[in-house]
Amino acid sequence: MRRMGIGLAALGRPAYINVGRDGALPADRTVEAMRAATWQVLDAAYAAGVRWVDAARSYGRSEEFLAGWLGERGHRDLTISSKWGYAYVGDWRTDADVHEVKEHSLDRFRAQLAETRRLLGDRVDVYQVHSLTPDSPIFGDTALLHAIAELAAEGVRVGFSTSGPAQAETVRRALDLEAGGRRLFTTVQSTWNVLEPSAGAALAEAHAGGAHVILKEGLANGRLAVDPPVSLHRAAERHGVGSDAVALAAALALPWAGTVLSGAASAAQLRTNLAAETISLDPDELDELRSLAVPAADYWRDRAALPWT
Repeated sequence: MRRMGIGLAALGRPAYINVGRDGALPADRTVEAMRAATWQVLDAAYAAGVRWVDAARSYGRSEEFLAGWLGERGHRDLTISSKWGYAYVGDWRTDADVHEVKEHSLDRFRAQLAETRRLLGDRVDVYQVHSLTPDSPIFGDTALLHAIAELAAEGVRVGFSTSGPAQAETVRRALDLEAGGRRLFTTVQSTWNVLEPSAGAALAEAHAGGAHVILKEGLANGRLAVDPPVSLHRAAERHGVGSDAVALAAALALPWAGTVLSGAASAAQLRTNLAAETISLDPDELDELRSLAVPAADYWRDRAALPWT
């Protein structure tokens, strides 16, 4: 089974911030066209041995598309993760002023869990708080923590994803949360790539403590594939793969990374991403790639400036 999974952030809605997405998606981004594109990627991923699929309530119709595909194909050997906390409000427009709205509250958790279950039933294996940050009200909301614990008691693994320059602080604080005397979260999904590795030490600690670590945005929202740094491009040429594969191979080289997500928007992008598992980067190459890291605040400022297209 591959360690790589597929995330549906770029497929479940007509607009997203991924660079290089335009040419990979249907020119006519109707619901029907995007559903077909999602199914094509899911078919290619399954055929290639990918068995982890990640969605979210805010990824437009990603859960709906995934549910339809699961119902049609009948696959039962997949791990399905999804997330709650953001609501999609883009009204299926690429030019919407606002595409998603964040709220970490008990009411939002209950409402979105019900929505997820209406679509995916009992197929959700992991349910995560979406984009947790140190200022999230969840840290002081006892009722919400107990509601999440109740979901865990039903057999669903509960976790959280992180974003922003304080990811490491968030990971450590969230993994200390308890409900009923037991650690609450057992999975963590964070941004890690060669430009933004700042959460690495905290994620290694999470793995050592028994949490399953999921890495997202390994291509820095496509930037490492479309406009790779020189050292990344050179490594790709040496290995005969694309720069995307090398960037993802650097993530796979981390011993604490349990699942590394591809954010591919087409079957062709997925194939080049999966080449990451066919190469092994030597220590000198990994050291050279580590030198690409930028200050976390700069990275997240640049990410926030990416347009939704």
